[in-house]
Amino acid sequence: MSEMAFEVTLNAPYAEAVDQVIEALKQEGFGVLTRIDVHDTLKEKLGVEFRNYSILGACNPPLAHKALSHRPDAGLMLPCNVIVEEVEDGTLVRIVDPAAMMQAGGLAGDPAMEEVGGEAGSRLQRVARSLSG
Repeated sequence: MSEMAFEVTLNAPYAEAVDQVIEALKQEGFGVLTRIDVHDTLKEKLGVEFRNYSILGACNPPLAHKALSHRPDAGLMLPCNVIVEEVEDGTLVRIVDPAAMMQAGGLAGDPAMEEVGGEAGSRLQRVARSLSG
């Protein structure tokens, strides 16, 4: 695990892993608002080859609503990014740790934000555990 993310390596092909991640997020109440296929974008914009790498923007609407109602600037840290990256031995998934984002964004210590971030973090940790096990 990095300091910013929960990490899991899946023994699955990239495309299958992306589907598994989206389904695991759904089970914890997160929808994917955005999907950036970095490999396609770099090919189109720069003409370069890049490994399969996607950034998923995951959002739990009730938690986002609570956060934004309390602190509009919390939107700078939304949605929760999830990286799905093809690696030599499978597919690496990195799920942002909301606690790290709140610390970096100066929202740590705000009780309402701590509650929302804690709930989001618990849910995202469960996503990581479900993928690893």
